[in-house]
Amino acid sequence: MPNGYKLAKIIRLGMAEAIKIILYPDPRLKKANETVVAFDESLRKLAVDMFRLMREAKGVGLAAPQVGRNIRLFVANPSGEAGDDHVYINPTLSDPDAEDEAEEGCLSLPDIHVKIVRNKRVRIRAQDLDGNAFEQIGAGFPARVWQHEFDHLNGILLTDRMGPVAKMANRKKLKELEENFRAKR
Repeated sequence: MPNGYKLAKIIRLGMAEAIKIILYPDPRLKKANETVVAFDESLRKLAVDMFRLMREAKGVGLAAPQVGRNIRLFVANPSGEAGDDHVYINPTLSDPDAEDEAEEGCLSLPDIHVKIVRNKRVRIRAQDLDGNAFEQIGAGFPARVWQHEFDHLNGILLTDRMGPVAKMANRKKLKELEENFRAKR
């Protein structure tokens, strides 16, 4: 994590309200997300819980809106390596370079994988769990993960980036997700 922040320091925190990954078409996935202003223990606990959920779902990134928290925070570990966990709070992306198309999935859209065009390289500026600013430059897969999670912070889903052919190819699964959502209401 940036600036040497250790997850072990915050795993000791008490249990709060359990979170879960919410699925399309839950309207919280499309809401505006608030800037984080309180860098406190509840934010740290949320990050720990998000990493746990991300790993359980075999993901590489997870944004706060995907767990029903409409704040500008995401966690990521594109390498899957122990010690490569990163928390990005109030991020901005800049300096995009070149484009590439690759397949993406989303934990809020299970079993849907589509080809998406993203920048090959971007700079991210964000804050860590203590509110300290940092920046990184990412290329390839890490840059793709950042852009995907950043989209979530702006209410943009893979469904918004799908072309007509991808929407047609996934219409059955999307309809199933919509029906399941209606049934649980």
